[in-house]
Amino acid sequence: MNLIGKFFCRVVQTGFRLAIPVLPYRDPRVLTATEQIPQVLQAQGKTSVLLVTDSFLRNSGLTAPLESALHTAGISCTVYDQTRANPTVSNVEEALKLYRAGNCQAIIAFGGGSSMDCAKAVGARVVYPRRSLDKLKGILRIRRRLPLLLAVPTTAGTGSETTVTAVITDDNARHKYTINSFPLIPRYAVLDPRVTYTLPPALTATTGMDALTHAIEAYIGRSTTKDTRQKALEAAKLIVKNIENAYTNGTDAVARAAMLRAAYLAGAAFSKSYVGYVHAVAHSLGGQYNIPHGLANAVLLPLVLADYGTAVHKKLHEMAVAVGISDVTEPHCVGAEKMIACIKELNQRMNIPRTLQGIREEDIPTMARYAAKEANPLYPVPVLRNARELERYYRMAMEEHHGT
Repeated sequence: MNLIGKFFCRVVQTGFRLAIPVLPYRDPRVLTATEQIPQVLQAQGKTSVLLVTDSFLRNSGLTAPLESALHTAGISCTVYDQTRANPTVSNVEEALKLYRAGNCQAIIAFGGGSSMDCAKAVGARVVYPRRSLDKLKGILRIRRRLPLLLAVPTTAGTGSETTVTAVITDDNARHKYTINSFPLIPRYAVLDPRVTYTLPPALTATTGMDALTHAIEAYIGRSTTKDTRQKALEAAKLIVKNIENAYTNGTDAVARAAMLRAAYLAGAAFSKSYVGYVHAVAHSLGGQYNIPHGLANAVLLPLVLADYGTAVHKKLHEMAVAVGISDVTEPHCVGAEKMIACIKELNQRMNIPRTLQGIREEDIPTMARYAAKEANPLYPVPVLRNARELERYYRMAMEEHHGT
């Protein structure tokens, strides 16, 4: 990236960092059981809700107890269960029609980040009925209060239950874009470990590594605060300690609760301090090939961290000390290497591949442009890259460049 481009990016990032204390960030109120949801709705006079989930979760019966509890409480529940792994504009518009047809007054997001992103976008369209999602993308485009939104994460990864962000895929252009506005933060986060028990090991692994990516990218960026640094370090410590237990024993209540807590903390950290190029590249891969976001992040994370070089050694060393794999007396480069090695070893032990299949060389320049447009100038990354420079991250992740 040339000097003018770097200067512009850093000026924008500095402005956002200085504004953090006065921006309307808030933490959702935490509930610990889905059974608490009906009483929250009753207390706020809500008699009709839209439940946004996916077909797998509903067909597996995971939403049934909540639907039954709502019915018992006299609350009408309209269900949209067609959310895709990377939610699309079409998903949002379909769910919006159901919201209106059911005269809904609140929204419950039940699932992973995809369901929460879809639910947030539905809320945005409810309060902006004459604007398409394309007109709401970007930063601070939504200023109206959304309908009451409760988020029930069934994965411990995205942290979407705490964030200002929704990520939506354009069906036609086949790329993802982000909507970043404070009203998108859910009012309640329901951290109930029981709804994560049936999460398959592979998804437990990749969603957990997604949360670790949030914590690391928030921590190594240039817009951190004391609060976000503490949250990021605590999240990383919880993940390194508990992710393999959750992976090998899905009904380990302690590990599952710890992972939900970690995802929540990491989400709160990156809401204020943002993410980086790992996420921007992963979003473009998801939009182009529908590669699951957590998988893309897990593969890209050690590659991008190593490429940043000395710019991240000190902070990665601090994180390595926090998670208990390095000593404070060691050189920063050693601590950083241990943290990157830890990520690779976690991936390997949880059978996450080192590379991503299906990336086509001819698609890389377009995806890199999308990634650069998303990240620059907003993401306060340790080292700035333009679209041409970002292309190497796709090639690092290609199957033919690294083998199996």
